[in-house]
Order: sequence, then structure tokens, then C-alpha cells
Amino acid sequence: MNARRAALLLAVVLGVYLVVLGDRGLTLVRDGRPAFVLLGIGVLLFPVVGLWILVLEMRFGQATERLGRQLGEEGGLPEDELPRRPSGRVDRAAADAVFERRRAEVEAAPADWRAWFRLAVAYADAGDGSRARRAMRRAVVLHREHDGR
Repeated sequence: MNARRAALLLAVVLGVYLVVLGDRGLTLVRDGRPAFVLLGIGVLLFPVVGLWILVLEMRFGQATERLGRQLGEEGGLPEDELPRRPSGRVDRAAADAVFERRRAEVEAAPADWRAWFRLAVAYADAGDGSRARRAMRRAVVLHREHDGR
């Protein structure tokens, strides 16, 4: 199963869950007793927040995919050059040189979304998801500013 199908499946499952949760919240509000009404309002906020987060994440995924596709068409996708252990996991100590090279690329051109994208891919390959997301978000913002989208 590819990433897009997995994301769509998870979005559908989350959607069903949010509908059920919203129904339970409405049931509590309709009860009429003050404590249940307040609890129901609180429960109704979960689907709203969940839907908002889902939309943001789907937009982020689409933007990331669009950047990757454009960079691939330009021939600028990074090679996986991170050193690996025999198990296949990234050797974090030996990967510092790759990270330094990618960070130097970003420092040399801080407004280049391509450099940020390549840094994000290096972080993701190394399993550093939080840094990868921050770098990719920066790449998306820079791409939007450059392209006007």
C-alpha cells in the first residue's frame, strides 16, 4: 500500500470516528442537564479540532508531494547517502557529515526551498521526524512565496 492510499484510508477512518464522536456529543447536549450539556459541548469540539488537523495534514502532504514531484522533474532529488549499519539503520554518528553538508547548503541559500527539501529528506531518512517536518514546512513556505501559491 502506498503512502497516499494509507493516508486516505486513515482519513476515512478518522472521519467515521469524528462522526460517531459528534453524534455522542449531540446526544449529551440534547439531554438538557447542565453537566451533560457542558460535557457534550466539550465532546463536540473534538471533531472540529480533529477535522481541522486532518485538513492541515492533508494539505501539508499534498504540498510535500508537489515539491518532490517538481524537484524530481528538475533532477534535484537527493540521493540517499546516509551511512547505514549492517541492520540497515542509519549510523547517526557517521551521518553527521551528510547533515553538515545539507545544513551548509541551507545556510548558503536560506531562501531556496530545494535546499530545505533536501535537508528534510536527510532528516527523515535518519529517523528524525520532528526536524524533518520543520525543514519540510520551511520548504513549503518558501515554495509558496516563490511560486505565489
